[in-house]
Amino acid sequence: MEHYDYLVVGAGLFGATFAYEAKKRGKKCLVIDKRDHIAGNIYTEKISDINVHKYGAHIFHTSDKAIWDYVNQFADFNNYVNSPIAAYKDETYNLPFNMNTFSRMWNIRTPEEAKEIIEKQRREALAELCKKSGKSPEEFEAENLEEQALSLAGKDVYEKLIKGYTEKQWGRPCTELPAFIIKRLPFRFTYDNNYFNDRYQGIPEGGYTQIIEKMLSGIEVKTEEDFFHVVGRDEPLPKKGAGQKEEEFPDDELVINPHGGVLSDGTTILFDSILFTGQIDQYYDYLFGPLQYRSVRFETEELDTDNYQGNAVVNYTEKEVPFTRIIEHKHFEYGKQPTTIISREYSSEWKPGDEPYYPVNNDENNALYAKYESLAMKEDDVLFGGRLGLYKYYDMDKDISAALELVRKEFGE
Repeated sequence: MEHYDYLVVGAGLFGATFAYEAKKRGKKCLVIDKRDHIAGNIYTEKISDINVHKYGAHIFHTSDKAIWDYVNQFADFNNYVNSPIAAYKDETYNLPFNMNTFSRMWNIRTPEEAKEIIEKQRREALAELCKKSGKSPEEFEAENLEEQALSLAGKDVYEKLIKGYTEKQWGRPCTELPAFIIKRLPFRFTYDNNYFNDRYQGIPEGGYTQIIEKMLSGIEVKTEEDFFHVVGRDEPLPKKGAGQKEEEFPDDELVINPHGGVLSDGTTILFDSILFTGQIDQYYDYLFGPLQYRSVRFETEELDTDNYQGNAVVNYTEKEVPFTRIIEHKHFEYGKQPTTIISREYSSEWKPGDEPYYPVNNDENNALYAKYESLAMKEDDVLFGGRLGLYKYYDMDKDISAALELVRKEFGE
């Protein structure tokens, strides 16, 4: 029988950061993960001497020097700058929307010309939308993403660079997506293809997996280990009936603080606390119903060429092309290998059994998450973290920052 201070469920960036910091404070952790490897979605696997981002492109970027210094403890970062390309039919554009984009789209050269065209198209779109709604421009409020994008950018940018890609990404027409997804559009009237505004940016030389390996050095890790088997629940939680009133629902009786279980190899373990970085709705057996997530499917292949597309990331913004983008992995580390490896990404609606990649934070899902959060707040010895545990989209730097904040809170610092 083994005893641990913390059972950390999930060997991704959040879980590994917490375990690393807990170990520094003298705590004994067991880290488990249902996958057959550590590092979660930032896992990189070396294939033909190329570090392949197995779960999609990850570019580290931050404006927080403390976080930049923190992650640089575990790897040396190169000076890669994210400069994606957009392919629309037989046209190619730079992203983010900048003077290279506008020059290619409208055969212009100056920022003043670009601003005039955007403003003209924006006003034309807004006038048409107001005509349909019967409202004045001052009264108009976009009711969906299409209206929001048209009123901000006009027809050309929306139809060539936003519409098709967004509909593939979310799996529904822009007219059925909420307007708040696009709060503003980052127009840049300079010839600068740097996608991020952050001060620090790069890719770890040798891939991301090494970061998690170093974080978890000296910590016991079990992969291909199912949390729900480990905690050994005897029976599923009761589900809320369709006709049951909220005040009749005994959520105060549903707090579960499992403190032991059996690993798949038969080892009995005890633990004082859990950090759970999986789906919070799954933790509670989908008690209030499942939250929505988006999933991604990858088709990866090695090609007998040294350079397939000339860029690490190419987005395909035409809806008729079924994948959202192609990643050519060697370009993240300026590779010179004789062959190349590409991954096509297909966005899809998540369903049980799929890998959830990011939450769908609309009003309906946020309200549902609040119910699960209310249960989580009553837990004495269970912590939640990461994108899935907190149902919140995090970039890598924010994921580390949130883990460090949880450490400070947990240890009273």
